[in-house]
Amino acid sequence: MNPEIVLIVLILFVGGAVLLVLPYWSIFRKAGFDPNLSLLMLIPLVNVAMLFYLAFAEWPILKQQQKQAGTEQSRGV
Repeated sequence: MNPEIVLIVLILFVGGAVLLVLPYWSIFRKAGFDPNLSLLMLIPLVNVAMLFYLAFAEWPILKQQQKQAGTEQSRGV
């Protein structure tokens, strides 16, 4: 096999993986989850499970915001 073709395929594979992981990295981070979970999006079938988990799990950032809103209301702010 031609080494140039192997290199091109490798570059395309790595580039595609980066393009897949980066948005999920940001979403997981903003939702309050560990951004490293986005690496699981590279594993077939696990990525579907993680997408459902992200959609239906209770986000830690929302819990934190609700807790802060409760303490502000109790202080009368």
